[in-house]
Amino acid sequence: MQKLIVTLIAISISVSFILIAAFLNFHIEYSVQAQNSIDTQKTFQLHIPTTISKEAQELMRLFNMDPFDYELPDPNDPDELKKFSGEIESLGLKVSQSTRDLFSPNITETRLGGLNVLDIKPKNWKDNGKVLVYTHGGGNWLLSAQSTLSNSVLAANSTGLRVISLDYPLAPFSKWDQTTDEVMNAIRALLSQEGYSHEDIAIYGDSAGGGLAVASVLKMRDNGIGMPAAVVLWSPRVDLSQRGDTYFTLSHADIYLKGKPAPNRTAHPYASVKDLKNPYVSPVYGNFSKGFPPTLIQGGTKEFLLSDFVRLYQALDQAKVEVKLDVYEGMPHVFQSLFSNTTESDIALSKMNDFLRLHLDY
Repeated sequence: MQKLIVTLIAISISVSFILIAAFLNFHIEYSVQAQNSIDTQKTFQLHIPTTISKEAQELMRLFNMDPFDYELPDPNDPDELKKFSGEIESLGLKVSQSTRDLFSPNITETRLGGLNVLDIKPKNWKDNGKVLVYTHGGGNWLLSAQSTLSNSVLAANSTGLRVISLDYPLAPFSKWDQTTDEVMNAIRALLSQEGYSHEDIAIYGDSAGGGLAVASVLKMRDNGIGMPAAVVLWSPRVDLSQRGDTYFTLSHADIYLKGKPAPNRTAHPYASVKDLKNPYVSPVYGNFSKGFPPTLIQGGTKEFLLSDFVRLYQALDQAKVEVKLDVYEGMPHVFQSLFSNTTESDIALSKMNDFLRLHLDY
């Protein structure tokens, strides 16, 4: 049991490195106290609620390190962005290896629709004719299919599905119009080359990858390609213009921001200011009355992105789309992997599994 706990702690902390890098808004400088709060240099207080599971409370207390000491790169300097991205990628690859060791998936590097992808099959996988497409997070300009295996492998292991993780091109070398085209073309290849039907395909994404998933499905619909059978979103970032209320009201509660206002620098390499409300950039502004797949939105109450989840839910619900907003008490960004094996993560993954089984019919 002790070995298992140590393993879980190591994995959870390692995954947090990726999430930290994805937002680039902070440094971790927590000092642990015996009370249910953590005081950071007397300027920020992280409240650990007693209303979350005991294991989640303990994991929150482990944020007592300062692994990052980076200055934000200039969003207008591609070379600086590329250098910084490489440093973060190397950290993510270390986490990926730990995930491979723990779950022993079968992972194949291949190409689909002209895009590099990872074909992930969970241990003891049995082909049921269904597939889950994954668009990873990272602010649209960080990380890769390889460095986000902690999320894609966890999803494959929890659902039993084959997962295709897309290594889509990153900003600033790819803007939103090209990136959504690449995702759309990969799904089109699943339909034309591998014989899947729309009813056999679901898509899921986390953080910026969640926004990319929604934007790409809207683009598929508008281009007459059809849409996948279901959409699952973990803490989706769906408004790059950052107009939601909780960008301001929850910045003090988000464990990655440390009480600072949520900056918007990561949007600029991906989309110009004039495009920030384009539905293929910020899909919360999309017209869902023309149709959209059944959607599951999961997130936590400690996220400055909470308004994104709520507003997307309302937009889908008002358009009579089948949608479920599944919010968890006291949970941080992408808690499914960050707080893996907590009660909250287990429940969320179970609901994801049930949702996909219902709409993919397997």
